Amino acid sequence: MKRPTKFEHFRYVGDKRSLVVYDVDALTDESIIDELMAAGTYLCFGPDTLAEARNRGFKPFKGNGAG
Repeated sequence: MKRPTKFEHFRYVGDKRSLVVYDVDALTDESIIDELMAAGTYLCFGPDTLAEARNRGFKPFKGNGAG
């Protein structure tokens, strides 16, 4: 999947509503990220790692091989 324009340098994008983090490189369903961008409830992490997302209370997405 192509990374969203605002996040072309980030692999992990979180959803503030559900506290789920998506691995954009492993995600196969583009509609998930499209809906997230439309809702405006996204968040990136610095450093861009799954460990940092977990430190902030986010859980990995369990579908489509992204977590």
